[in-house]
Amino acid sequence: MSTHPSRPSYAAVLRVPHARHAFTAVLAARLSYGTVGLAALLSVTRATGSIAVSGAVLSLYGATTVFLMPPRAALIDRHGPRRVLPPMSALYGALLSVLAFLTWRPGAAVAPIAVCAALAGACAPPLGPTMRALWSRLVQDRDLVRRAYSLDGVAEELLFVSGPAVVGVLVGFTPPAAGLLLSAVLNVAGTCVFVRSPALPGPRPGSGRPERGGLRAALPPVVVALGTGLSLSAVELLVMAFATERSYDIALVPWVLGALSAGSALGGLAHGAVRWRASTRARLCRFAAGLGLVLVPAGLAPGLWTLAGAMVVAGAFVAPALTTAYLLADETAAEGARTRAGAWVNMGVNAGSSAGALVAGVLAGRLSSAVCFALAGGVALLSALAVAGHTRRATRSDANPSAPGSRTGTGPAEPGSGMVRPADEVRVEPGSAKASPVDASRVEPGSV
Repeated sequence: MSTHPSRPSYAAVLRVPHARHAFTAVLAARLSYGTVGLAALLSVTRATGSIAVSGAVLSLYGATTVFLMPPRAALIDRHGPRRVLPPMSALYGALLSVLAFLTWRPGAAVAPIAVCAALAGACAPPLGPTMRALWSRLVQDRDLVRRAYSLDGVAEELLFVSGPAVVGVLVGFTPPAAGLLLSAVLNVAGTCVFVRSPALPGPRPGSGRPERGGLRAALPPVVVALGTGLSLSAVELLVMAFATERSYDIALVPWVLGALSAGSALGGLAHGAVRWRASTRARLCRFAAGLGLVLVPAGLAPGLWTLAGAMVVAGAFVAPALTTAYLLADETAAEGARTRAGAWVNMGVNAGSSAGALVAGVLAGRLSSAVCFALAGGVALLSALAVAGHTRRATRSDANPSAPGSRTGTGPAEPGSGMVRPADEVRVEPGSAKASPVDASRVEPGSV
């Protein structure tokens, strides 16, 4: 559907037929994932009088959102987004509305709040993976697809910055539970407009059985996503530890973390603008390694503002690493498992974020911030080495078709990737049964 411009731009992405309508609608729906976290935290704390309870409720919500994302994405691969997203979003919005009702006034019972939050997370529609899979159906040129992914990633960063600000304004004149109602309305309204876009494909014909290969195809990018999420969540806590060790005002910490986010946004935009000669898999290794190499010595910074500069550089690798992980998952996934492959990557980011905060919290009380920064960077480096090792094994397997685990019946390999691409990987018009390849960090709820 798209043209093949010699120098594809972000404007060219939005000029693709139906892309602007679908992208705007899905961003409105995904904004709900930027507002729901703070709204739930404030409303549950007000209703129960306990921050510990609100933390537990958010953990339940996050766990069901993240770990049940691949099964929800599999439903989309199996039945199509038009059939699956509306009922899923309607149920999610209804449960958020019930949660708002339960937490509207102080003195609420904890058990129903926890159950409702867990069920809401289990129903959260995977809008991020769905949109990323849609980009490859809309766009033929791979450079333009990469730019579309970069635009999507930067937009998601902005959603998670603006979402809490919207809730902050809202709670100035309404109970915090109103933020939950706002999240429900955004998700349901945005999803309803999104599924009406002509860009979305119709139901897939055939047996209706989901194709295998979602996790297997996405394993290398999942490893990098997991390592990136773990490193980033650890860094957010370690910046606080660094400031405390050196007696800086902790009010400066948000500025340092803001530098990390700014670097990520700039890196994401640059990643989409550059024409890369290296393969997707090679870039994934390099971005993960770059993040690790910056973080390892970051704890030795002589002062907080030097650390902020290091965070800008580290952030410049974050969005490219995650964007490339989604791209590789899409390129290597089976035709009917692309949304699920992207969901596995998203789950890796969020699982790593949860684990990183926990581990960093334990280690920060026992080790210096310099050592902890080195360990956080080491995780990113290990993920890059793991993918590089997987690439070498895949290359040897492709070079020796008789070796166990080698692939047969496939098309030409992506240059330099060591990965054979499926022979039936074709692109067709939106609404067709076949789909071409593609799919903050956080729970989408971060990126569902």
